Amino acid sequence: MKKLYRNMRLFTPADGGRPLCGAEQANVKEIENASMLISDGIIERIGTDGEVTEGLSCSCISFEKDLKGACVIPGFVDPHTHMCFAKSREEEFGMRLAGLPYLEILARGGGILSSVNAVKKADDEQLFEATKKNVLAALSKGTTTVEIKSGYGLETKTELRMLEVIKRVGKETPADVVATFMGAHAVPLEWKKKADSFTDEILIKEMLPQIKAQGIAEFCDVFCEEGVFSVDQSRRLLKAALSLGFRIKVHADEVNDLGGAGLAAELHATSAEHLLAASEENLKAMGASGTVAVLLPATAFSLKKPYARGRDIVDWGVPVAIATDCNPGSCFCESMPFVFSLAVMNMDMTVNEALTAATLNAAYAINRADKTGSLERGKQADFVVLDGETPTVLAYHAGSTSVSEVYKLGERVA
Repeated sequence: MKKLYRNMRLFTPADGGRPLCGAEQANVKEIENASMLISDGIIERIGTDGEVTEGLSCSCISFEKDLKGACVIPGFVDPHTHMCFAKSREEEFGMRLAGLPYLEILARGGGILSSVNAVKKADDEQLFEATKKNVLAALSKGTTTVEIKSGYGLETKTELRMLEVIKRVGKETPADVVATFMGAHAVPLEWKKKADSFTDEILIKEMLPQIKAQGIAEFCDVFCEEGVFSVDQSRRLLKAALSLGFRIKVHADEVNDLGGAGLAAELHATSAEHLLAASEENLKAMGASGTVAVLLPATAFSLKKPYARGRDIVDWGVPVAIATDCNPGSCFCESMPFVFSLAVMNMDMTVNEALTAATLNAAYAINRADKTGSLERGKQADFVVLDGETPTVLAYHAGSTSVSEVYKLGERVA
């Protein structure tokens, strides 16, 4: 049996088989008095009410709903999170606000290593419940598909355990969850002076084959940054990942222009993320390679740092996505509407560009554009009903959520 949703004002980017870039990123289709016919969670017909209902037999409709002219957009896709963690770092946030340098916070037991220790101490059920809570919070704000990285293990056993938890969250919540292996999130203290050996002996020879055999992670990511993994170390890891059949991502040039964006372009990575310090040359190379630039404005907000050059990056022909970067340290934020607002207000993206960045391009950044990211025939009926006339309300109604209802596969889930 089929479901029919009628009388909506529909806004969606149109999927042309690749991420939208340059002027095309603002191509959002608007349909007044739209309807959507859904069969087994998949959009069978979508368009004006007349187009959808023509020749349609009432007997085949098991459920019909009038959305009373509400604004409807695709469900948000969050393509960069670290939602699998066991403990918040609220106390550390207070230290940072008080002006304490990161190295001193690290010396007091804070920083990424505190998250690593918390994950190791937590049992599987505790880690699952904490991760599930984060995913459901995101779902309530309109995120119907989310990427989650491992990376708070830094050793094989815990990385595998994190990925099992991520898989379980995907099974036991309505959201679609995409898993990324990020054992290269930091260099453990005991390997600090032997980062090359950690890369070659632990990440490449030990972790990657076991992660591949486990079969949960689709992507391999690396933190390519000064003091973490060099361009050469990152290249070796990512090439090894590619040879095993992983898709690849790069945490690139967040603090320094190390060349991570250029590496992402060289290896045709699916996405490169952060990019606050990336050079114009390397960003343009990403555009030429089709690598999606995933920008994380809530992280800049939380760290009181300059924002990525969203306006320039769009104008340079690079496909741009936006994400929350939800994590316990630098950005505890599950809200894609907030990220949308920051993209418009602080990165000078237009509303249409931000909508594409939060939906279709974000779906391309995690290899899910065949299923979601736009509302079109053959795709999943993942959509959000807004309390406003247009998607502009997401930036206009500051300090509030404008998400009224969230639908996954045609079912109301939040």
